[in-house]
Amino acid sequence: MKTLALEKTVTATVEKLRKLNIQEQLTEELQWCLGSYRYDQNPSGLIEKSTVALDALKAEKQKNSRAVSKKLIEDLEKVASV
Repeated sequence: MKTLALEKTVTATVEKLRKLNIQEQLTEELQWCLGSYRYDQNPSGLIEKSTVALDALKAEKQKNSRAVSKKLIEDLEKVASV
């Protein structure tokens, strides 16, 4: 996945987690991993935490189908499969 798309997806994920007010610890970890990725271009931590975020957002989508967009879920799935 391209760097810009990866960063954009993770940034959107962080915003969504904040808006839904869930997984505060995960949100902080994603932000840290994003900063680390921008520094060293190693996506391993970002991919790992994105996978956890994907599961959390899928659970929220099951509770309320309008809470999380289909596009965000699809973009996270792409990140997780890298």
